[in-house]
Amino acid sequence: MELNKRQQEILEIVKEDGPITGEQIAERLRLARATIRPDLAILTMAGYLDARPRVGYFYSGKKPVQSVADSMIGMKVRDFQSIPVVVAEHVSVYDAICHMFLEDVGTLFVVDESLHLTGVLSRKDLLRTSIGNTDLDKIPVHVIMTRMPNITYCEKQDTLLQVAKKLMNKQIDSLPVVHDSGNGLEVVGRMTKTNITAAFISLADDHEL
Repeated sequence: MELNKRQQEILEIVKEDGPITGEQIAERLRLARATIRPDLAILTMAGYLDARPRVGYFYSGKKPVQSVADSMIGMKVRDFQSIPVVVAEHVSVYDAICHMFLEDVGTLFVVDESLHLTGVLSRKDLLRTSIGNTDLDKIPVHVIMTRMPNITYCEKQDTLLQVAKKLMNKQIDSLPVVHDSGNGLEVVGRMTKTNITAAFISLADDHEL
């Protein structure tokens, strides 16, 4: 595992002065504690540092045996998913735009009368349709949505690493979390880049000193 410059500086500080708290390390670097929190999490998860509550960080003297990806491999979608924001197929583009901004999300999931996933609407989809079009209240979302089988999704038992790879490979902001009922895919949650970031920060919080 290759460390960046700041992580190398943190490692040297801990080697020389450990045990030392995260706050003290931040002061030495003239940075905010929150700024170095992810670096401390990486160094701890990778095995470079050990951390003890009310004591501080100290150099483990061990070779790194685990990467951040390894640490996240056991973290499941079900533990970090958000509530999905869905709309019906017959909803107009105008109403979908209003719904998206009221809910402050970047993606809407479209469902049929049985509440099964049939499509996805992104901000780009809605923006593309709204440019130069004055009849947005007459266009149903099923006309412009991305349809199955071109929808990327995940399930509750998937790992965050699997989700992160899908988000990056498809260059999208969120995935619907689905349950296969046998008759269709029920939308039971959503996973976003923010969810992934929150999961990563939780690793650092586990070692907050």
